[in-house]
Amino acid sequence: MNIVFMGTPDFARESLEAIYNAKHNMLGVVTNPDRPKGRGMKLVPSEVKQFALEKGIEVYQPDRVKNNEEFLEKMKQLNPDVICVVAYGKILPKTILDIPKLGCINVHASLLPKYRGAAPIQWAVLNGDNITGVTTMYMDEGMDTGDIILKEEVIIGEDETTGELWDRLAKIGGKLLVKTLEKIEKGTAERIKQGEDFTIAPMISKEMAKINWLAQTAQEIKNLVRGLNPIMGAYSYLNGKKIKFWKVDLAPKDDILVENMNFVKNGTVLLSNPKDGLYIKTKDGILKILEIQGENAKRMPIQEFLRGNVIKEFEIFE
Repeated sequence: MNIVFMGTPDFARESLEAIYNAKHNMLGVVTNPDRPKGRGMKLVPSEVKQFALEKGIEVYQPDRVKNNEEFLEKMKQLNPDVICVVAYGKILPKTILDIPKLGCINVHASLLPKYRGAAPIQWAVLNGDNITGVTTMYMDEGMDTGDIILKEEVIIGEDETTGELWDRLAKIGGKLLVKTLEKIEKGTAERIKQGEDFTIAPMISKEMAKINWLAQTAQEIKNLVRGLNPIMGAYSYLNGKKIKFWKVDLAPKDDILVENMNFVKNGTVLLSNPKDGLYIKTKDGILKILEIQGENAKRMPIQEFLRGNVIKEFEIFE
């Protein structure tokens, strides 16, 4: 089929590569403009653009797609059978949705209608879900409200991070998109209406990254750490210095530390040394810290961190 692909990050690149390898005719790739990155703020192309350039596919990078007559005319000239949209980052107006003969198809990283919005992978981990997946659907003017074509379910590991789940779902999404296009080409693609039992999954904000030792349970803190890894890292302050947490686990309920934990405040360091590691009291249990990052330092295993940094027992994280 003749396809225009719209996407931006590495998650989308997996889908682009999958349909390219499936020998579809790629008319063009639409991706976000190059963004400044790093200390030198050098302009860096998106993962999708990099792949397209490697394969000699025409690339389009409009600043906006709504009320953009030049871009609209270009898409009409390309005359695609299908437009595939994967993590593009912009909402498509009806004028674009109406162009392809067989519709605009989206790969969405949740089991719709479970999570609609920009960050379904992150919120599945943050909320401690056990199951998620990928959905392909026909796009309409709503936010992730179109008719479902295919779904694939996956189990989320109890220690799995957003980054790890992102990589897994990206590969599944690519394979599911290829299967979806096969069904559309054969005229066997279903249209399954979505139910109304959904949750909005908005963009992740910096404000939510601070650990609340008073209110959050040990499991909720663990989910926060997993959900923000590797995006930004959950953090707390100790003696005025910002400490990021990258990997934590729940200490066993029968741990000897549990005996005295009711006599100290949440956020209190119960044990800290390079041999045994770092244990912190929470609302309902004890958190075992596995990977940490000091202020203006690199992330490292807790034993390595404690060999060069002193965290005293009975100090309290804010």
